[in-house]
Amino acid sequence: MSTLQIVRNPATEQVLAEVPGATVEETREAVQRAKRGFREWRALAPGDRATLLRAFGAAVLSHNEELAQLEVRNAGHTISNARWEANNVADVIMYYAGSVERLLGQQIPVAGGVDLTFKEPLGVVGIIVPWNFPMPIASWGFAPALAAGCSVILKPAETTPLSALRLAELAHEAGIPQDVFQVITGVGSVVGEALVRDPDVAKIVFTGSTRVGVRIQELAAAQVKPVTLELGGKSANIIFEDADLDRAASSAPYAVFDNAGQDCCARSRLLVQASVFDAFLERFEAAVKAVRVEDPTLETAEMGPLITPEHRERVASYVDENTILFRGACPEGPGYWYPPTVVGIEDSSHRSVREEIFGPVVVVQRFTDEAHAIALANDSDYGLSGSIWTSNLGRGLRMARALESGALSINSHSSVRYWTPFGGYKRSGLGRELGPDATDAFCETKNVFINTEL
Repeated sequence: MSTLQIVRNPATEQVLAEVPGATVEETREAVQRAKRGFREWRALAPGDRATLLRAFGAAVLSHNEELAQLEVRNAGHTISNARWEANNVADVIMYYAGSVERLLGQQIPVAGGVDLTFKEPLGVVGIIVPWNFPMPIASWGFAPALAAGCSVILKPAETTPLSALRLAELAHEAGIPQDVFQVITGVGSVVGEALVRDPDVAKIVFTGSTRVGVRIQELAAAQVKPVTLELGGKSANIIFEDADLDRAASSAPYAVFDNAGQDCCARSRLLVQASVFDAFLERFEAAVKAVRVEDPTLETAEMGPLITPEHRERVASYVDENTILFRGACPEGPGYWYPPTVVGIEDSSHRSVREEIFGPVVVVQRFTDEAHAIALANDSDYGLSGSIWTSNLGRGLRMARALESGALSINSHSSVRYWTPFGGYKRSGLGRELGPDATDAFCETKNVFINTEL
């Protein structure tokens, strides 16, 4: 029998909804429906499938404000961020609607005949998304999967299911069959694990912690089931002495405190060249203290609360008062607030330097030269994103090639564009999402040889 999950507003602690948590049996039933939906969806003419996806994208776009307000209440995102996220979902769906009719194979020269390749959809895809960016991360999985001809079961995080449920309603209103796109809510150890274990689920896409990602990979390996894993990060923001210090310092808070630091791309390690360390920190302190942490419904809000009281306790456990260099401010009273915090720790073995805090805490270290910066930045189990600030383009490119990271920016903090690939090195995950090739991750390549010598 299903259980009820209480969903709260992290900025007010008020109850928003009670959502059913599915059982293993209910998850299995959803997979069987998705199998039937897959047969229907893959048989649809590519042009018709593209039309339905465009209708879905248009529906999301026309409900942008509704979805944004829902995400503000459910995830604590600032209203400006939430509007961008809802637009991003629409953009991603539209982008992959354009790929449906471009799932091209090849004709490969061979002797004695013709050789052709075809891209064929895998089948039922389970997409398990986290609570930090519930809407966009969901679309990065389901849009290319649907475009490839797969059916989708989307499992949102227990704490943030509301936008996923609304997206499914909009998909169905746009004409996408209910069995083709399902949202099933519940606990990860029940519903998520049931999806991974189910032999009729052809692929799992997971975004979340490295610990859970390892568990998913272990379970999927028994079935030789493909997985895409977008996991943790401990990314570096590297400031060289020839950088535009004003620009680098004013942008650095938003590279780590955006979404209250609950971002696997957060530049949570700040590496500053020793010759400009004090000058940069003076500018950085002013920028940190200017960050507006407030009610996320306000147009002026730049950072909202953490997601749960338990997560706030976990973030706080990483901060030793003796290491704090300076802090910003945050509201008091109801809500899971935590101030933007900057700590100085030179010991690279310290847990705050090595582990993903997933909150508004940045660790500052100094480096001497290019080689030292590379050594510090790469001394991590993770390799997801990062930034390099320098006026020397040659140095910027050398650093970008030397850093063990999947998504880097030079003189900016951009990590994710839906038309470029995204993913990490090392324990930051497996595979790539987004970009022009994302649909390939949901297809098998079939090779067919035709003998013409008969």
